[in-house]
Amino acid sequence: MFFIKKSMSLLQLIKNSGLNHLLLLLKRLLIVFVLYQFIRVLFFYNNVEHFSDVTLTQLLYMMWGGLRFDLTAIIYINSLFIVLSIIPLKQRDYVGYQAFLRYLFLVTNAVGYAFNLLDIFYFDYILKRSTIEIFMFAKEGNMGLLFIQFLKDYWLGFVLFVVLVYLTKKYYSYTTQKKVVAVNPYSYYILGSIFFLLTAYFSIIGIRGGFTRTTRPISLNNAGAYTKKPLEMAIVLNTPFSIIRTLDVQSFSRKNYYSEDELSAIYNPVKHFETDRIFTNQNVVLIIVESLAKEYFGSLNTDINTGAYKGYTPFLDSLITKSHTFTHAFANGRKSIDALPSVVASVPSLVQPFILSPYSTNSINGIASLLKEKGYTTAFFHGAPNGSMGFDAFMKMAGHDEYYGYDEYNNPDDFDGNWGIWDEEFLQFTAHTFDTLQQPFLGSIFTLSSHHPFKVPEKYKDSFEKGTLPIHIPIQYTDNALRQFFKTASTMPWFENTIFVITADHCNQSILPEYKTSVGAFSIPIIVYQPGKPEKAKMDDTIVQQTDIMPRVLRELNYSGDFVSFGTDIQTEKRPFAINFKNQTWQYYEGDFLLQFRDEEVIGLYQFKTDRLLHNNILDMEKAQADFMLIKLKAYIQQYYNRLIENKMVVN
Repeated sequence: MFFIKKSMSLLQLIKNSGLNHLLLLLKRLLIVFVLYQFIRVLFFYNNVEHFSDVTLTQLLYMMWGGLRFDLTAIIYINSLFIVLSIIPLKQRDYVGYQAFLRYLFLVTNAVGYAFNLLDIFYFDYILKRSTIEIFMFAKEGNMGLLFIQFLKDYWLGFVLFVVLVYLTKKYYSYTTQKKVVAVNPYSYYILGSIFFLLTAYFSIIGIRGGFTRTTRPISLNNAGAYTKKPLEMAIVLNTPFSIIRTLDVQSFSRKNYYSEDELSAIYNPVKHFETDRIFTNQNVVLIIVESLAKEYFGSLNTDINTGAYKGYTPFLDSLITKSHTFTHAFANGRKSIDALPSVVASVPSLVQPFILSPYSTNSINGIASLLKEKGYTTAFFHGAPNGSMGFDAFMKMAGHDEYYGYDEYNNPDDFDGNWGIWDEEFLQFTAHTFDTLQQPFLGSIFTLSSHHPFKVPEKYKDSFEKGTLPIHIPIQYTDNALRQFFKTASTMPWFENTIFVITADHCNQSILPEYKTSVGAFSIPIIVYQPGKPEKAKMDDTIVQQTDIMPRVLRELNYSGDFVSFGTDIQTEKRPFAINFKNQTWQYYEGDFLLQFRDEEVIGLYQFKTDRLLHNNILDMEKAQADFMLIKLKAYIQQYYNRLIENKMVVN
């Protein structure tokens, strides 16, 4: 009996030291979760014509996925309420304090309901969830009139808002604080602090969307993991989340450099491919190598140190002799999340990463979605923990049906301790998985070992040349892993009928002065290897960029059809170019020239092929050349900005 009394006393102590407040908090937040799902159902029902092929099973799965985004939004909106509810202060039991909490809870969540209800009606106009761009309306002089007109047209939304606030208020009244028994103040504050810290920890996890270090805070793009079409991501998302996640993201403003007729005549990203040649049905393998800068190649730097520079990629240098290799190739961005949209969907990440932008839920056409129409099997391979950087969601949105990551590899013994499975083992797994795919297939690979902290497996500790930078050893390791991959792949029946494209996601550490410039910072390899067509091998000084890969591969396959691509089509665009963005400056490459454009002003013109260190700004001497290039650059920017804003990234 003594033991039971002691146990009951301990339980009572824990309850009165914070557990009761925590349980009350969870009960109060529960009603918000329920009402968010109710709004999601209303959203689907009112816009069902846009989701006519969504089955009940798919809808339930999307609603399940939506809980993840609801959790983040609800924690954000209720962050102050959560802190004040569980902070270990005895004042939180006062009547006035509890009344303030009730008022705070109703007001903050009423704001969340209002924005969520807005898109039930507004989605039909913009075909995506509203983001921070919605506050652009605040700049309109007739904002008040617009709001009144909206209430008149969609009065049902206001009625629903009142009902939701009423239900929340009514439910809250059933979760009143019970009488608290006095306890030892030291126990009260110690245990209360423990509950506070645990709640804070799990709240941060909820905001981030996951526990692991590789989990980037979830963004709009992650909703694609629960859908089959980009448009359906609006069902998974909620509007408060969409607004919160784009608060610190710059929204674009429309550009009006040219009229629509002038714009299309200067530059049009809508590609029309038509040919009477037979579609080849070749397999396609896109290999994006982490941090594979052009600087690390010997064969691409024969002018360095009077030809004595050997580089750190002996295998890829040997492969170049059998490939169509571009000597002036550029990345469109400087981060891994910039590269994927550029390479697989011909959508550059300029100014901001497309995956993290307010436009990441736009419909896009990727090479995978286009080739699926031709009967291709599509798969993506990345050895990081599943969900890393939102790659799984984006690649699904871009048309890749199968995803192979850390989970599918299913052998934690090969984990590198930081980022994922070592490249050598994962690339072998990839080659053997290709052998099980139905042909023709598109396989996209993203390696990861040539990354900070620049480690290699213990068995290779003394196998590679030290080099002059920490990255030089892991680059050699990945180069060797690719050697083993191609050795294995060459024994398989699909190998001869495959187009391999090898490129980098971005550049990394640099020691050569030629690569410390704003040109060198984006200089990467683009290597097209066709083992069944050795006659295709050559060195090509044509300017190319990551967004050119999709249209070039489609041309090689004799593809016919229309699609949107911000890359160059080698047949219809006679002046190849490349574009990237750095330090608020647009960089436009065409012919022998680099144009730099910032704040609506041309600030530089260089002959970057001969002036590799960019010492001579020839803008004053070549004003006509600068004006000529600026016309194309402005047209490109206008097409890029306006199509993102208007969600016109596919051909209807």
